[in-house]
Amino acid sequence: MKQTLGELMRMSRICRMVFATCLGSFILVIFYFQIMRRNPFMVDSCCRKGSRNALQELYNPTQVELSGAAVLHQTRRDQVVDACRIYSASSRKRRVLTPGDLKHLVVDEDHELIYCYVPKVACTNWKRVMMVLTGRGKYSDPMEIPSNEAHVPSNLKTLNQYSIAEINHRLKNYLKFLFVREPFERLVSAYRNKFTLKYNSSFHKRFGTRIVRRYRKNATQDALLNGADVKFKEFAEYLVDPATQRDGPLNEHWQTVYQLCHPCHIHYDLVGKYETLEEDANYVLRLVGVSDSLHFPSYAKSTRTTDTMTAQFFSNISTQQQIQLYQLYKLDFLMFNYSIPSYLRLD
Repeated sequence: MKQTLGELMRMSRICRMVFATCLGSFILVIFYFQIMRRNPFMVDSCCRKGSRNALQELYNPTQVELSGAAVLHQTRRDQVVDACRIYSASSRKRRVLTPGDLKHLVVDEDHELIYCYVPKVACTNWKRVMMVLTGRGKYSDPMEIPSNEAHVPSNLKTLNQYSIAEINHRLKNYLKFLFVREPFERLVSAYRNKFTLKYNSSFHKRFGTRIVRRYRKNATQDALLNGADVKFKEFAEYLVDPATQRDGPLNEHWQTVYQLCHPCHIHYDLVGKYETLEEDANYVLRLVGVSDSLHFPSYAKSTRTTDTMTAQFFSNISTQQQIQLYQLYKLDFLMFNYSIPSYLRLD
């Protein structure tokens, strides 16, 4: 009888232990799914060690549907390499990059990505996406992030903030990508945004007044004071003036991609294009493994600068200015396989 009672008590303790273990496991599972529902990117940061990263998936795709895109991006990489080889052979300039040259390269540690942002090539939306990827659950929808917040430097870490050894490690092991655009469309887009919209008064004061003072005869006092009505012809004259080059680097909104992202010094694994923005952007997100929960925001096609619009602006400048502008942006045309625009007068 005593033995039976002891066995019953022992069985009761075992049952309580099993019940407690099951209950604890159940609570953990509930907690995990609550976390995952709020932060679908948590799995990437916690489980990355044993899985393939985006760089491996790009060069050795495990998904058949990604193979065609891999071929396309190999062609784009080859185009950059060929253009850089030609430029290197014809140029006497040789330089080594410093950390200061890397301030446009945004780093995502969790997904092992480096993104070089180019203004006027959907960079606001890309910064929003990078904030979602690096936010560890702070953000889930890119479009919930205000555009001005996307441009706050402290919200994203850039490669120039690392030591030389850390920079070299990331350049070797992380997937590096950038997005480019037809150079003159990007240029006209920058002009329209910075010089024709009233709210960009800081650009009017900083650049507009200087342009008016240098290139407009009989400028009014209001134009000299506010610089709010810069003509595209004056802007073009400013860009090709040797004095502008002596002033220092061009502003990032009209600086060449060659100077912003240094594609002849940094081997970019993926070159996306504004003309195929949605397709290329979502390809990056598929490589990262987050395409089920994160999509690149669509953009307002009605307000974008088009080829027809660009041709109209270029019709208002001289043949000499057109030739000089093409020379300024020539490397961007060559590296990223953009044809010479049909409206350009180069004879």
